[in-house]
Amino acid sequence: MTAFHSISRQAPPAQSRHSLPSPQSCSITLLNRPTMSDILHKTRTTLEMIKWEHSIFALPFALTAVLLAANGLPAWRTVALILVAMVAARSAAMAFNRWADADLDSANPRTSSRAIPAGLLSRQFVLGFTLLMTLAFVAAAAGLNRLTLYLSPLVLLVLFGYSYMKRITRWSHLILGLALGLAPSAAWIAVRGTLDARIVVLTAAVTLWAGGFDVLYACQDYEHDRDAGLYSLPRAIGIPKAFWAARAMHLAMLGLLIWFGLLFHFLALGWAGIAAVALLLAYEHSIVSPRDLRRLNAAFFTMNGVIAMVFFAFVAADLWLR
Repeated sequence: MTAFHSISRQAPPAQSRHSLPSPQSCSITLLNRPTMSDILHKTRTTLEMIKWEHSIFALPFALTAVLLAANGLPAWRTVALILVAMVAARSAAMAFNRWADADLDSANPRTSSRAIPAGLLSRQFVLGFTLLMTLAFVAAAAGLNRLTLYLSPLVLLVLFGYSYMKRITRWSHLILGLALGLAPSAAWIAVRGTLDARIVVLTAAVTLWAGGFDVLYACQDYEHDRDAGLYSLPRAIGIPKAFWAARAMHLAMLGLLIWFGLLFHFLALGWAGIAAVALLLAYEHSIVSPRDLRRLNAAFFTMNGVIAMVFFAFVAADLWLR
């Protein structure tokens, strides 16, 4: 009894269910609530993670297909939904890649500063962002037409599947190329509701273009891929031969663009655009070599964005002046 009474005297009185929270608990709640600065910082970090500005790689080819499919400009609603689908699909793919490769990125000195390894974003947040962008992509596809909706899971399979290809095949570069190459065919379907075999030629060209520059980009991860047991063309055949493989892909891409121009009866400006792409690709290959990869980022990020925009601009002008 004495012990019981002693414990009873020391126990705090039970808080009434109608009592107000203590000032300390209120202050903790306010401190845990994200501020506008926190939200803006996380938004900026997310945009940096997905490299949203690199949407410029595939988007011009998709817009080229839009103009050709509509023989001009389609309805603005269609253009808006295509843009939403493009940005959402790419954002989902990039975020999923960062989530799937978080452990690999942390072990690679070149990628250890990315958002998840650096602790700037949690894996749960990135996976949630991936789901949000996936839903946005499917919603945009549903708003375009029935075929785009039906094909959206196949597009997502390619986009998400790429992240695991480097674990099983040296040809993962072509899967990445296909992820970008699907853009013009998907845009054509978005406008027409059907697929034309002619636009598949542009899909093949973009696939080889993107696959070729990814081969070059993978050269800087040669040692990490070897140590981590990952597959890539540079690791399989060596960096010098990988450069030749990239050159062959880009030459094949130019051949496909010429075929594409014939199929759509390009006039002078359209052919000038293909010639400009050839010159830009030649310059891209001239600024990097197997012995000097220092300017690889300039070749990868700057020149490829310029190539895509130049091609679109010339084809658009060709159509405009007909």
